[in-house]
Amino acid sequence: MTYKSFEDLPVWQKAAELYELTEELLELPAFKATTGFRDQLDRAALSVSNNIAEGFERGTTNELLAFLYIARGSAGETRSMLTLKFRRAEKSRWPADLKSQISNLKSIAESCSRQIRAWADHLQNSEIKGQRHLTDKSRAEAERKKRAQAFDVTLLRHLPVWHPKRKEAEEKGLI
Repeated sequence: MTYKSFEDLPVWQKAAELYELTEELLELPAFKATTGFRDQLDRAALSVSNNIAEGFERGTTNELLAFLYIARGSAGETRSMLTLKFRRAEKSRWPADLKSQISNLKSIAESCSRQIRAWADHLQNSEIKGQRHLTDKSRAEAERKKRAQAFDVTLLRHLPVWHPKRKEAEEKGLI
């Protein structure tokens, strides 16, 4: 699937949710943290969605990859900070709902990391260098390859289940 804007990306939407819920956590009086910790958590959580957006807008696959890894690092930083606070909450008498909120945020940060990693892995194996490098000819060639692959999959699906080519395609996850 091709996305026209970063706001449409499921991973950006998850990262935006991470930031929104982090803001809600930081506004709670029961959340005990130093000013520096609060500022750093705020910046780390915001950095995830911002770096996804900046990489998306850059126009080359290499730049997008670089920003995705920065975003993934920020998701890890967010998760680390939340883990430290969760450990503190476990030892102290923090309310159960606050512990639950922190745990939920950790899960969202982990989801962002997994999605970013999967996207980056896909991009690293892509032949397309990015929008800035696309010409009418390269776009047409990419579309031709896409149609040819879809046609091949259709043909493989019509082979009998015992056929070696079909079995091979199934083992590779192509059909």
